Amino acid sequence: MSRVELHYGAATDVGQVRDVNEDSYLAAPPLFVVADGMGGHEGGDVASRIVVEEFARLAEEGYDPRRGPEAVADTLTACHDRITEYAEEQSRRTGRDFQAGTTAAVALLVEDDEAPKWLLVNLGDSRIYRFVDGELEQVSVDHSLVQELVEDGSITREEMGTHPARHVVTRALGGPDRSDADYFLLPLPRAERILLCSDGITEMIDDEAVATIVGEAVDPRD
Repeated sequence: MSRVELHYGAATDVGQVRDVNEDSYLAAPPLFVVADGMGGHEGGDVASRIVVEEFARLAEEGYDPRRGPEAVADTLTACHDRITEYAEEQSRRTGRDFQAGTTAAVALLVEDDEAPKWLLVNLGDSRIYRFVDGELEQVSVDHSLVQELVEDGSITREEMGTHPARHVVTRALGGPDRSDADYFLLPLPRAERILLCSDGITEMIDDEAVATIVGEAVDPRD
């Protein structure tokens, strides 16, 4: 792969409401992941951790930069299978229906005959933004009930963060059925800065506030 200089920062926090942080992240350049678990203690936190473990394995073993989508798809399949097996094992052990799932937002560098590019992949409602020339634009499309309501005109985008069904995700890793992820390929000049985040950010502050914060932070570690 062509040499690309990357600067990055990553952080997570349990917040002031929950006792368990179900979010996990991986920063292993040129591969970055955010996963937001669902299912409560021993469900969501384990599911999101499985995603990080599987993508960490991909980062450590390496991947063909010309076959990035295949590498991500294979890793997502491994994540789904492990999460499903874990939930089934817990159901057998506890004698109750055990649920575990997670979103995933992934960014990794790939390459073709032209130049290196960002491959951006999402499953669920964790988001991927690009920030270019002072403008913040959401690249990913939420896999959520409220996104569907926005698309059919039932609610506005501004109402997504307060709608009572805002936590209903329509695609995720885990469960009886596999969900398809969305894939986006962007040349580096079109995505000079990338932001991956869970809804722990986007439910609290709007895109305008996010853009201001990102714009004021010269160093992503800030």
